[in-house]
Amino acid sequence: MKRYLGQRKKLSIYIDSDDRFESKVLWQAIIQKAKEHSLAGATVYKAIAGMGAHSELHTFNVWSLSQKLPLVIEFIDKEEKIKEFLHQIEPMLQEALVTLQDVEVLLYKHPKFEQ
Repeated sequence: MKRYLGQRKKLSIYIDSDDRFESKVLWQAIIQKAKEHSLAGATVYKAIAGMGAHSELHTFNVWSLSQKLPLVIEFIDKEEKIKEFLHQIEPMLQEALVTLQDVEVLLYKHPKFEQ
């Protein structure tokens, strides 16, 4: 679908898997907000290890009942939509790292949009 092609922005939000917003899992609340704002899409990645601003190492432990692991949520869309979305979710973020990068979408294929 050609409307997704070209210069776009990639928003990356780094949080922890146990982060919450109003008793909801934060990554799920962010994804729901992205859907409400009609962003082109989102992907959540769970890391097996990471170290944040507090220099605390977070790793997977098979013996632990609860896991505090790093998550990265990525969105690719037009700059205006990304910045408006970020403005809306910023109050939800207590501890997070947010980055914005230029990307070029070369190909986007989906059977729903094939002609």
